[in-house]
Amino acid sequence: MNTKEFLIKLCNSRSVSGHESDVVQLIESAFSKYSDSIKVDNLGNVIILKKGKNNISNSKAMIAGHMDEIGLVVKSIEENGFIKFTNIGGIDPRTILSQEVTVHGTKDLFGVIVSKPPHLQEESENEKALKMDELYIDLGYDNNTVKNYVNIGDIITINREIKELRGDRLAGKSLDDKAGIASMYECIKELSKIEHELDIYFVCTVQEEVGLRGATTSAYKINPDFGVAIDVGFASTPELPKKHTIDMGMGPGITIGGNIHPKLREKLVETAKEYNIPFQYEVAPGGIGTDANAMQITREGIPTLNLSIPLRYMHTSVEVVDMKDIKNTAKLLAFFIASITSDNLEGLLCY
Repeated sequence: MNTKEFLIKLCNSRSVSGHESDVVQLIESAFSKYSDSIKVDNLGNVIILKKGKNNISNSKAMIAGHMDEIGLVVKSIEENGFIKFTNIGGIDPRTILSQEVTVHGTKDLFGVIVSKPPHLQEESENEKALKMDELYIDLGYDNNTVKNYVNIGDIITINREIKELRGDRLAGKSLDDKAGIASMYECIKELSKIEHELDIYFVCTVQEEVGLRGATTSAYKINPDFGVAIDVGFASTPELPKKHTIDMGMGPGITIGGNIHPKLREKLVETAKEYNIPFQYEVAPGGIGTDANAMQITREGIPTLNLSIPLRYMHTSVEVVDMKDIKNTAKLLAFFIASITSDNLEGLLCY
């Protein structure tokens, strides 16, 4: 399976935070050809091991990308059959009005997200952004029928399949951070062609969107010599200040900041330059808000890097990525891993 096909299948599947199990088999099937072992831990993280060659020192690295996505959950069923809901992860209510959804009850039910028509709103309401508790889901059923199929706590996903745009770009839901999973898949394929000494643990983490939980527990279990988070960064669009964004098609953003180990980052930049892999700098003075945060402060502290794949319209159902950025992220990571040996690792981990 090529990487684009894998990414499309991932995004067209559901994996709302805390409910990621539907994509586990797909991930296991894709990675199995290139890995030495695959395990699912107690929290649901998929841990994929690719062993290094002649690894006398038993050195190891953890590469993390989160497989969970934002979503919705049933909060109550109204007397008229409408569903009240709330969010799982960060969702702007303005982005979901009039969206088609699937309520995953005892069977999957099609619905639409609705609110009071603008014609019937008071003038003061026209000037205010809608809040989540002002939105409803209409399934078309009456109260009794809805209750036959739907329970409080059932998850809800936006109905959106990945579409291909021009220039090898994709648009759809949950590219944050299934683009990162796809990059790890491309990376493990690259590593199957080149020698590397370190044992590499590729971890598809759970519940990143609700608190970096999967990275916290898996990093504690693996206890790597260093960790790398692959996530998405804000890609430039006309309304965003350049200083807050990275450009699509120009390679991954290499993060600089307190969350990032300086010597490892210098080695990563050196690798990109050596192999002519395009990259950008992404400045984050404090915490990044990715799995890198959790890895850095696990146990007595883990030296950490962060790579950001440029993505437009984050946390909407029309996120956009460029396959070139995904592949360049993977290529950079593979050559970086291959460049680290027992001879230079200790020096790289010093401050």
